Parts: sequence; C-alpha cells; structure tokens
Amino acid sequence: MEIAFLLVLLAVAVLAGTSLSERIGFPAPLALIALGVVGAYIPGIPEVHLHPEVVLLGLLPPLLYAASLQTSLVDFNANRRPILLLSVGLVVFTTFGVGAVVHALLPGLGWAPALAIGAVVAPPDAVAATAIARRIGLPRRLVTILEGESLLNDATALVALRTAIAAATIGVSTTEVAFDFVRAAGGGVLVGLLTFVVVAKVRKLLTDPVLDTAVSLVTPFAAYVAAERVEASGVIAVVVAGLLLGHKAPILQSAQSRMAERTNWRTLAFVLENAVFLLIGLQAAWIVQDAGQSSFGWGRIAAVCAASLAAVIGLRLFWVFPARYLLVRPGPDPATGQSAPWTYTFLLGWAGMRGVVTLAAAFVIPDDTPHREVLLLIAFTVVAGTLFIQGLTLPLLARIMRVPSPDAAEDALARATLLQQATKAAHARLEDLEYDDRHGVVDLVRQQMDRRNFAAWERLATAEDHESPSDLYARIRLELIAASPGSAALSSSIAVDQSSRSTAARPRQTGATADRLASSRERRQRAPSESSDSGSWLAAWATAACKAMNGVSGLPRS
Repeated sequence: MEIAFLLVLLAVAVLAGTSLSERIGFPAPLALIALGVVGAYIPGIPEVHLHPEVVLLGLLPPLLYAASLQTSLVDFNANRRPILLLSVGLVVFTTFGVGAVVHALLPGLGWAPALAIGAVVAPPDAVAATAIARRIGLPRRLVTILEGESLLNDATALVALRTAIAAATIGVSTTEVAFDFVRAAGGGVLVGLLTFVVVAKVRKLLTDPVLDTAVSLVTPFAAYVAAERVEASGVIAVVVAGLLLGHKAPILQSAQSRMAERTNWRTLAFVLENAVFLLIGLQAAWIVQDAGQSSFGWGRIAAVCAASLAAVIGLRLFWVFPARYLLVRPGPDPATGQSAPWTYTFLLGWAGMRGVVTLAAAFVIPDDTPHREVLLLIAFTVVAGTLFIQGLTLPLLARIMRVPSPDAAEDALARATLLQQATKAAHARLEDLEYDDRHGVVDLVRQQMDRRNFAAWERLATAEDHESPSDLYARIRLELIAASPGSAALSSSIAVDQSSRSTAARPRQTGATADRLASSRERRQRAPSESSDSGSWLAAWATAACKAMNGVSGLPRS
C-alpha cells in the first residue's frame, strides 16, 4: 500500500510541479528537483531509495528510445565527429580528471574507486540539457550535437564504471579494458541492427495501429535486455534501433501508426522525464545523512564535493575548445553558410547538466567500497549543482551572447518547399493511376492537395499579427467540429454512444490538423522579432508564389 501511495503522490507532484513551472516560466527539471529535496524532509513522506536496476532497465531504455526516434539520422551523421568526441573522448577525459581530484582529496581512497566516481559523474544527462536548450531556443545544430552526445555518452560511462569496479575487485589489464570497450560498442551496434531488422519485418505484417504501438513500446526493452545478455552495451543497442526505426518510419508504418506512436511516446517520455528529476530530489535526505557518518569531517567532504563539481564543469569547457579547433575543424554550417562563432562552442561546453543516470550509476558502486557514502554525496552534488548552476545561467548566457534562435521564416520556407515537392510527386502519381471516376473524386483530391500546398505558402507570406485565410478556415472548422458531435448526440433520443464516438472520431482527425495550424501560428507569434525581419524577403517571395498558385488552389478566400 505504501508503494501505491508513493506512486500516486509522485504522479500528482510531477503534474502539479510541471504545470506550475510552465506558468511562471521556470525550468521544470529544476523545480521538480527542488520539490523533491523539500519533500524528502517532510515527515510522513516515505524514504525513497532509487535502485540502479529501476533506472538502468526501467527508465533509461524508454527515455533513450523516445529521444532517438525523434533524432534525425541525417543530422546525427552530419555531426558525428563532434558527437563522438563528446560522447567518448570527453567522458574518458572527465573520468580521469575527476578521479584524480577525488583521489587527491580523499586520503586512503584507491585509484579504482576514484576512477569509478569519475565515470559516474562523466556523462551529461540525456534529458536536461536538450530540454533547456529547446526551451530557450538554442541554434538547431547545437541541439543536435547535445542530443547525439546524450544518446551515446551513457554507454561510454557505464563501460568505464564497469571496468573501474572490475579493477578494484579482480584486477584488469589494458588489453582487457580495450577488448571490453570494443565488445560493448560493437555488440551493441549489432544487437541494435538485429532489433531493427526484426521489428521492421514484424511491422510489415501489422495493419493495426494498436499492435504497432505495442511493438514500439516493447522494442527498447527487448534491445537493451538482449544486448546485456551477450555482455554488449544495451544503451548503444537501444539508440541504434531507435535511430534506424525513426528514420525508416515513413516506409515501415502507416500515417495513423506513426501518429499513435508519436503521441504515446511523447506522453510516456513526459511522465518519465519529469518523474526522474523528482526522484533525484527525493534522494537528498538519506544521502546527506549517510555521508554524515563518514570518518571524514564535513569540511573535507564539502571540499571534495565542491572540487568535483568544479572539475566537471571546468573539464568540459577545457575540452570543447581544443576539440573544435584542433580536431573537428568544422566548416560552414549548412543551414547558414557561415562558421559558428566561439559563443556556440562556449554554450556547448556550458550545457553539461548531469541527471539520473549519474545518480543511478553511483549506486552500482559496491557496498564494501571505502567511503562509498561520500562518493554518493559527490554524485548527488554534481547532479544538483550542474542542474542549478548551468541550468539557470544557460538562458542568461545565451541572451548576453546574442545567440540567435532558429529562424522561423527559414523553417516555414523549408516546410512549404518540401510540401510543394510532395504535392508535385502526388500529382504525377495521380496521373499514372487508372480509375473510373464518375463522381469527380479525383478533382476533389487534387483540390485538397493544392489547398494544403497553397496554405503553407500563404502562412509564410502573411504578417504575424494577421490571420491568414487558411488559419481562418482552420478556426472555423474547429468551431464546427466542436459543435457537431455534441449536437448530434444530444438531438438523438436513442442510445447512440458507440455511433456518436465513431462519427466524432472522423472530424477529430481533421481537428488535429486544424490544431496544428493554430499552434503553428502561435509559435510564429512567439518567435523573436529579428526572425520576421530576416524573413521579409521570404515573405515577398512567398506572396508572389501565392499569386502564381492562386489559380490552382481550391481554398476559399476571405
């Protein structure tokens, strides 16, 4: 009963904390950690001990899979060099750097446990950095690199942690370390590829979106468990499977299945991501209490915690600049045609917030490790410190350095161009089909395609403070959709529950499209003013395109 009470309390706190954070404009991860820390000291709240298996098997696979499904494989491949330098090189560099600091400040602590805590605090969180980066509108390439890094760095850190623990217990050689890393990485890739092949074949046999979504929910756990069974990296297996399945989704899945999968994974990721930060805060009370029983005084404990936090932040900044200018040597950004300024590199170095994987990995350290309670407090200090120090200052630094947000006009132009190409291909395919059209259905299909194409260019050409004809059309449709199901059900005197649900489902699908149009207009209104200035020439071009296309559009004009 206590577990059920805790789960309900956790869900209510997550929803309330997230909702309140959005209202006041405060980052939800930080608010939930603070809420968890306060809750840990409230009498009556059960003491929460986060078991590593719960995180590594229950939380990490679905979170990584949800993120990899939404990550562009094309963008990931284009930025593979900086991603690998951060997810492999920086993790190893941080492991040794923090290990040296802890070894120097804690007398009697061997190199193996010192390197173990270095590996624990090395990987940035897969959720925190990208969540904050997207909220403040960092350049898209920075977000892509942060996402790619966060997908792979956990694998490197867990392999390093496993090696350090083995060195402390049975001893390992350099050759064994290299072999273990190659086996974990290569095996993870192979298991991920195999998972992709199996799921792809299964999806070709499925036509029910419910079954397709069920397969999707099982996939990350299957990939992770299969990889761990052969002593490979479950993290890499999940990421590889997710990247490939997300890339091939338009071929393997129907539109209805993709929409259902996206909605379910967004919901699941929302709950898990926010629950993770609340759980981090709930660990505070007992971790601090156990550290107080250490043979070291609080002065030395505070010093090693502060030094470890400073090392984690400083080592990342020290790594990113040489890595960029000496190893990566990036050319112009394909999106802008210009080389990224040094401010981008600094923000990339500053966005190194740690999260729940760090805390869960700390619990993997064996119980008989000397000064284990202090090592756990170091991990908690690094997680909380990076989230609050870097998480709170990252938006401020982005504003001070005048780092531009993604250009809304450029995005709208890209969407309109892509839609025009798709419409052209659809028209060509329509001409090749053989059909007996006695009722003018083909003309209606053509009008619908042209209407959608025209609406994309029209929204690009319309001023942000005016409602375009297509937006007006969407708003009116929303009003009609909202009225029709209820009126139909109320006016009938017979039991029509199932019929009314079935009838209402069809306009709701149209309503989803209208909702997307309305939310798109809201995003344009929230975009920075400089985006509209930079897109003025695009608006002029789009206006001319709209006039040229006006003859083929079936969209009613107002």
